[in-house]
Amino acid sequence: MPQLIELPQVGESVVEGTIGKWLKQPGDRVERYDPLVEVITDKVTMEVPSPVAGELLRIIAQEGETVPMGAPIAEVDGGGDRPATPPEQSPAAAAPPTPASYLVADARPVGPTGGSAVEAQAAADAAARVEPAPTAMPAAPAPVSGAAPPPSAGKGPNRLSPAVRRLAREHNLDVSLIAGTGLGGRVTRNDVLRFLESAPAPAPAVAPPPPVPPRPADDAAGEARIPLTPIRRMIADAMTRSATQIPHAWSMVEVDITGLVGLRNRARDTFRHREGVSLTYLPFALKAVAAALKDNPTLNAAWDDDCIVLKRRINLGIAVAAPSGLVVPVIHDADRLSVAGLAHAIADLSGRARAGRLRLDDVQGGTFTVNNTGALGSVLGGPIINYPQAAIMTTEAAQQRPAVINDAIAIRWMMNLCLSFDHRINDGAEAGAFLQSVKRRLEAMNDDTPIY
Repeated sequence: MPQLIELPQVGESVVEGTIGKWLKQPGDRVERYDPLVEVITDKVTMEVPSPVAGELLRIIAQEGETVPMGAPIAEVDGGGDRPATPPEQSPAAAAPPTPASYLVADARPVGPTGGSAVEAQAAADAAARVEPAPTAMPAAPAPVSGAAPPPSAGKGPNRLSPAVRRLAREHNLDVSLIAGTGLGGRVTRNDVLRFLESAPAPAPAVAPPPPVPPRPADDAAGEARIPLTPIRRMIADAMTRSATQIPHAWSMVEVDITGLVGLRNRARDTFRHREGVSLTYLPFALKAVAAALKDNPTLNAAWDDDCIVLKRRINLGIAVAAPSGLVVPVIHDADRLSVAGLAHAIADLSGRARAGRLRLDDVQGGTFTVNNTGALGSVLGGPIINYPQAAIMTTEAAQQRPAVINDAIAIRWMMNLCLSFDHRINDGAEAGAFLQSVKRRLEAMNDDTPIY
């Protein structure tokens, strides 16, 4: 019996996906849970398994097409087989087990008051209620007559994200008049924009000037046009959303890592032989960042219109330059890992990111991002915050520089730490306190610093 295959829901904040590549063609036999299609979202590229066994009759969503979650993408003759959903795995169960020797004993709840798992999930849900921004905003029409202020966010299918509430307030819209296409009938930002486009616009006082035709590519001038890949367009949308919706501020400190350099140089060969992965400066930096976030919880937070959401878990994203574009896999509960555990997590996530083998839970739940731009030779940067987080920090290249030590000039190993932060959540005092906390921890590292 023919059955429609739908694009599965993969998370509340993921509302659409782009068909990357069909792994089966019409006429092919597919087994239940066989990889059927590659789908690109704004978080990860994933293989979607077939929920039913049978013959693939037709493909509904073509490669390169963007469709909402829950939309039909193919039809399979299941021969009376019922669709089944693979058993769900929690992020903790899906991730590879962490050896006990890599865990830190004194893992404690993050935040000023601790809190239960229910409170932590509530905070995570509040931060996840965001909608992707369009690449261009249409001209605002006249307020719809008879419109009432939008209702506040509640529970159930009519719950609104902060972006939707803000957009509705700006245009004085009654969102109950808008048909929602999101999960469970939720009204999304794109639903509001479509509603605005369909509303009658006021007559202009002056006739607009005629549109200027786009200038064609000048082959004689040596120009070339590179078509945008789906992942490149999604990266562009995410960066635009962050830069336009978050008021960025920046700060930077110099760190003397001479003791850390000595520790790493003496331990790296033995570590690689024993563990099978490289010992870089990044796991030491992540260790210092995780501890500093416990002391400065407003850097481990998100903005939610009428409140600041403090995250009780410390899930560190690490920016990885994959062949398809920039991805940010997440080390969950990074504060519970030793330096050795962090080194293994970095090697595992970066390797799978470059091979295109990340799972959805590998890129979800990040609360703070670290980008090791020093590996590219950078010494100073102003990174864009990974929306909707409160901050992002870069570790720049380690360099030998002259420094004044006890009224004498000495050659020391120095590194710059650059921080971009959401100025709605933190001011310079909080950002400076966080950077100084990371700096103190890195400068205190020496041969006595434990790696395990």
